[in-house]
Amino acid sequence: MTKHDKSRASSLRPRWFDARGRSTITRIGAPRRIGQDLYHRWLTASWLQVALLVIALYLGINTLFASAYWLCGDGIENVHPHSFIDVFFFSVQTFSTIGYGKMVPISLAANLIVTAEVLCGVVGVALITGLMFAKFSRPTARVIWSRVLPVAMHDGVPCLMFRVANERENQIVEANLRFLMIREETTKEGMRVRRVVDLPLQRSQSGVFALSWLAIHRINKESPLYGASLAQLTLASVQFAAQLGGIDDTFAQNVNARAAWSVADLRIGEQFEDIMLTDEEGRWTMDYTRFHETRAVSAEELAATHEALRPA
Repeated sequence: MTKHDKSRASSLRPRWFDARGRSTITRIGAPRRIGQDLYHRWLTASWLQVALLVIALYLGINTLFASAYWLCGDGIENVHPHSFIDVFFFSVQTFSTIGYGKMVPISLAANLIVTAEVLCGVVGVALITGLMFAKFSRPTARVIWSRVLPVAMHDGVPCLMFRVANERENQIVEANLRFLMIREETTKEGMRVRRVVDLPLQRSQSGVFALSWLAIHRINKESPLYGASLAQLTLASVQFAAQLGGIDDTFAQNVNARAAWSVADLRIGEQFEDIMLTDEEGRWTMDYTRFHETRAVSAEELAATHEALRPA
């Protein structure tokens, strides 16, 4: 297979997951129960989306009640005749239960609308307070995943490696790490299926995850990768995924993080640079600027690595 063919095969089969482990698959025909999943959408929305939604709801509700006051005619005292701006700001004051005292309802219809708006404002403030607290207090893991997957000799065995580090200055206790390979296969009946294959790690658990973690998968005869080539992995639309889970010692709640890589992220014959260094005073330091950096291994190590995972 030529280099052009390999790149073409890769382009025909786009990634199933992005680098953060989120699905890139477009769903067609799936039921959309928007009204039944609002809380989940709220928690997963970005803060910019939340801010825009709150502002839009606030302006929309006040515009709706201002229109009702405007239709009441002279129901609000000290309001300029047919002034929508005045009744809009009266609605803002009523919704927030400010009540400056300059503009007051004087008709039955206006008082009924004020009653409804005050109830709406009290319930709305309580509801948005709870939703904001739920979003703020949601525990999340802040970890860094290496951008590449080096393949090199480690303790005399060809190994596929990746690196993960805790970005916060706290600890994740009872941390566990899982490494997967997703690939396409053809059944005996000729059907194309996607299979998820576990790639066992040399160490998949850690009592305390505070600094960095070098995850190692040995490419021995028991490994699904043994004897494969990059061309074969590309044709099979292979992707790699990892999931980290544990208990955040600050929140005392479970947290998890995901990452994904493609065949293009494999670096055969390369090794990670060391990020644990000592300063002039002999203290240990962790250099995050070298986190994704790799170096080439010797020709002997490269030849041994090619026996387990061939570049072509």
